[in-house]
Amino acid sequence: MKSTIIWVIAVMTVSTAFSQTKASTFQNAQVEELYTETNRPELYCLAQNIYFEAKSEPLAGQYAVADVVLNRVQDTRYPNTICEVVREGPIKESWKTKQYPDLPDSERKYVPVRNKCQFSWYCDGKADAVRDSDAWRKAQEVAYRIVVEKKYRGITEGSTHYHATYVSPKWAQDYTKIAQIGAHIFYRQEDGQY
Repeated sequence: MKSTIIWVIAVMTVSTAFSQTKASTFQNAQVEELYTETNRPELYCLAQNIYFEAKSEPLAGQYAVADVVLNRVQDTRYPNTICEVVREGPIKESWKTKQYPDLPDSERKYVPVRNKCQFSWYCDGKADAVRDSDAWRKAQEVAYRIVVEKKYRGITEGSTHYHATYVSPKWAQDYTKIAQIGAHIFYRQEDGQY
Protein backbone atom coordinates (compact mmCIF):
# COMPACT_ATOMS: atom_id res chain seq x y z
CA MET A 1 0.00 0.00 0.00
CA LYS A 2 2.78 2.42 1.01
CA SER A 3 4.80 1.71 -2.16
CA THR A 4 1.69 2.30 -4.31
CA ILE A 5 1.14 5.72 -2.74
CA ILE A 6 4.82 6.65 -3.26
CA TRP A 7 4.63 5.49 -6.89
CA VAL A 8 1.46 7.57 -7.50
CA ILE A 9 3.07 10.66 -5.95
CA ALA A 10 6.22 10.15 -8.07
CA VAL A 11 4.17 9.81 -11.27
CA MET A 12 2.14 12.91 -10.40
CA THR A 13 5.31 14.89 -9.66
CA VAL A 14 6.95 13.88 -12.95
CA SER A 15 3.73 14.59 -14.89
CA THR A 16 3.37 18.00 -13.28
CA ALA A 17 7.01 18.88 -13.93
CA PHE A 18 6.71 17.82 -17.57
CA SER A 19 3.54 19.81 -18.16
CA GLN A 20 5.09 22.89 -16.55
CA THR A 21 8.24 22.55 -18.65
CA LYS A 22 6.22 22.09 -21.84
CA ALA A 23 3.99 25.09 -21.08
CA SER A 24 6.91 27.36 -20.28
CA THR A 25 8.28 26.99 -23.80
CA PHE A 26 5.24 28.90 -25.11
CA GLN A 27 4.56 31.14 -22.14
CA ASN A 28 5.08 34.88 -22.31
CA ALA A 29 5.84 35.55 -18.65
CA GLN A 30 4.97 39.24 -18.82
CA VAL A 31 1.33 38.82 -19.84
CA GLU A 32 0.85 35.14 -19.00
CA GLU A 33 -0.06 34.24 -22.57
CA LEU A 34 1.08 31.24 -24.55
CA TYR A 35 1.84 33.57 -27.47
CA THR A 36 1.16 37.17 -28.42
CA GLU A 37 -0.50 39.01 -31.26
CA THR A 38 2.98 40.00 -32.44
CA ASN A 39 4.73 36.62 -32.42
CA ARG A 40 1.79 34.41 -33.58
CA PRO A 41 -0.85 36.72 -35.12
CA GLU A 42 -2.94 34.00 -36.80
CA LEU A 43 -3.14 31.88 -33.66
CA TYR A 44 -3.95 35.02 -31.68
CA CYS A 45 -6.88 35.87 -33.99
CA LEU A 46 -8.20 32.34 -33.65
CA ALA A 47 -7.84 32.45 -29.87
CA GLN A 48 -9.76 35.75 -29.80
CA ASN A 49 -12.59 34.18 -31.76
CA ILE A 50 -12.68 31.14 -29.49
CA TYR A 51 -12.64 33.35 -26.39
CA PHE A 52 -15.33 35.79 -27.47
CA GLU A 53 -17.58 33.25 -29.21
CA ALA A 54 -17.23 30.21 -26.95
CA LYS A 55 -15.34 30.86 -23.70
CA SER A 56 -18.21 29.45 -21.62
CA GLU A 57 -18.66 26.42 -23.89
CA PRO A 58 -17.33 22.95 -23.09
CA LEU A 59 -13.99 22.11 -24.67
CA ALA A 60 -15.65 20.39 -27.65
CA GLY A 61 -17.62 23.58 -28.35
CA GLN A 62 -14.45 25.65 -28.33
CA TYR A 63 -12.74 23.29 -30.76
CA ALA A 64 -15.86 23.34 -32.95
CA VAL A 65 -15.84 27.16 -33.19
CA ALA A 66 -12.16 27.04 -34.12
CA ASP A 67 -12.83 24.32 -36.69
CA VAL A 68 -15.40 26.50 -38.47
CA VAL A 69 -12.83 29.28 -38.87
CA LEU A 70 -10.30 26.84 -40.34
CA ASN A 71 -12.95 25.37 -42.65
CA ARG A 72 -13.62 28.86 -43.98
CA VAL A 73 -9.91 29.47 -44.55
CA GLN A 74 -9.86 26.35 -46.76
CA ASP A 75 -13.06 27.34 -48.62
CA THR A 76 -12.57 29.55 -51.69
CA ARG A 77 -15.72 31.54 -50.84
CA TYR A 78 -13.97 33.02 -47.80
CA PRO A 79 -10.70 34.85 -47.11
CA ASN A 80 -7.39 32.95 -47.07
CA THR A 81 -6.12 33.61 -43.55
CA ILE A 82 -7.48 33.10 -40.06
CA CYS A 83 -7.38 36.82 -39.23
CA GLU A 84 -9.13 37.76 -42.48
CA VAL A 85 -11.88 35.23 -41.79
CA VAL A 86 -12.36 36.36 -38.19
CA ARG A 87 -12.43 40.05 -39.18
CA GLU A 88 -14.47 39.64 -42.35
CA GLY A 89 -17.17 42.25 -42.82
CA PRO A 90 -17.70 45.77 -44.10
CA ILE A 91 -15.67 48.61 -42.58
CA LYS A 92 -16.06 52.35 -42.38
CA GLU A 93 -13.74 55.17 -41.48
CA SER A 94 -13.74 56.16 -37.83
CA TRP A 95 -15.20 59.53 -36.94
CA LYS A 96 -11.88 60.25 -35.24
CA THR A 97 -10.05 60.51 -38.57
CA LYS A 98 -12.92 61.25 -40.95
CA GLN A 99 -13.10 64.83 -39.68
CA TYR A 100 -9.62 65.58 -41.09
CA PRO A 101 -9.83 65.76 -44.91
CA ASP A 102 -6.06 66.35 -45.33
CA LEU A 103 -5.03 63.35 -43.24
CA PRO A 104 -2.96 60.84 -45.26
CA ASP A 105 -4.61 57.47 -45.94
CA SER A 106 -1.91 55.67 -43.95
CA GLU A 107 -3.04 57.49 -40.78
CA ARG A 108 -6.78 56.94 -41.20
CA LYS A 109 -8.52 54.51 -38.84
CA TYR A 110 -11.21 52.09 -39.97
CA VAL A 111 -13.70 50.17 -37.86
CA PRO A 112 -16.13 47.34 -38.63
CA VAL A 113 -19.73 48.28 -39.39
CA ARG A 114 -21.74 47.41 -36.30
CA ASN A 115 -23.55 44.04 -36.40
CA LYS A 116 -22.44 43.26 -39.97
CA CYS A 117 -19.51 40.93 -39.30
CA GLN A 118 -19.22 37.18 -39.71
CA PHE A 119 -18.57 36.80 -35.98
CA SER A 120 -20.73 39.03 -33.81
CA TRP A 121 -18.16 39.89 -31.15
CA TYR A 122 -15.93 41.62 -33.68
CA CYS A 123 -18.43 44.36 -34.54
CA ASP A 124 -20.82 44.51 -31.61
CA GLY A 125 -19.52 47.88 -30.47
CA LYS A 126 -18.21 46.49 -27.17
CA ALA A 127 -14.58 46.61 -26.07
CA ASP A 128 -12.75 43.42 -27.00
CA ALA A 129 -11.06 43.16 -23.63
CA VAL A 130 -10.08 39.83 -22.08
CA ARG A 131 -11.45 39.73 -18.55
CA ASP A 132 -11.09 36.04 -17.73
CA SER A 133 -7.43 35.07 -17.85
CA ASP A 134 -8.08 31.34 -17.38
CA ALA A 135 -10.57 31.27 -20.26
CA TRP A 136 -8.14 33.29 -22.41
CA ARG A 137 -5.31 30.87 -21.76
CA LYS A 138 -7.61 27.93 -22.57
CA ALA A 139 -8.66 29.63 -25.83
CA GLN A 140 -5.00 30.12 -26.74
CA GLU A 141 -4.30 26.46 -26.00
CA VAL A 142 -7.25 25.29 -28.13
CA ALA A 143 -6.13 27.53 -31.02
CA TYR A 144 -2.58 26.17 -30.83
CA ARG A 145 -3.63 22.54 -30.60
CA ILE A 146 -6.14 22.64 -33.48
CA VAL A 147 -3.78 24.51 -35.82
CA VAL A 148 -0.40 23.00 -34.94
CA GLU A 149 -1.31 19.54 -33.65
CA LYS A 150 -4.55 19.17 -35.69
CA LYS A 151 -6.29 18.08 -32.47
CA TYR A 152 -10.02 17.60 -33.13
CA ARG A 153 -9.63 19.08 -36.60
CA GLY A 154 -12.77 18.10 -38.50
CA ILE A 155 -14.99 17.92 -35.40
CA THR A 156 -17.70 19.88 -37.29
CA GLU A 157 -17.50 17.78 -40.47
CA GLY A 158 -16.79 20.75 -42.72
CA SER A 159 -19.17 23.25 -41.11
CA THR A 160 -18.77 26.83 -42.27
CA HIS A 161 -21.45 28.42 -40.09
CA TYR A 162 -22.87 28.22 -36.60
CA HIS A 163 -25.23 30.11 -34.39
CA ALA A 164 -26.26 30.05 -30.76
CA THR A 165 -29.23 27.89 -29.87
CA TYR A 166 -31.24 30.90 -28.68
CA VAL A 167 -31.38 32.56 -32.13
CA SER A 168 -32.90 31.47 -35.47
CA PRO A 169 -31.12 33.22 -38.34
CA LYS A 170 -32.73 33.12 -41.81
CA TRP A 171 -29.62 31.67 -43.44
CA ALA A 172 -29.84 28.46 -41.33
CA GLN A 173 -32.61 27.03 -43.52
CA ASP A 174 -30.34 27.26 -46.58
CA TYR A 175 -27.46 25.17 -45.20
CA THR A 176 -27.00 21.57 -44.13
CA LYS A 177 -27.35 21.12 -40.38
CA ILE A 178 -24.46 19.05 -39.06
CA ALA A 179 -24.67 18.98 -35.27
CA GLN A 180 -25.28 20.79 -32.04
CA ILE A 181 -22.22 21.06 -29.81
CA GLY A 182 -22.82 22.87 -26.55
CA ALA A 183 -24.88 26.00 -27.13
CA HIS A 184 -24.11 26.25 -30.86
CA ILE A 185 -25.67 24.59 -33.91
CA PHE A 186 -23.28 23.95 -36.81
CA TYR A 187 -24.05 24.02 -40.53
CA ARG A 188 -22.18 23.24 -43.72
CA GLN A 189 -22.47 25.47 -46.77
CA GLU A 190 -22.53 23.01 -49.65
CA ASP A 191 -21.06 23.71 -53.09
CA GLY A 192 -23.34 26.03 -55.02
CA GLN A 193 -24.89 27.52 -51.88
CA TYR A 194 -24.24 31.18 -51.18
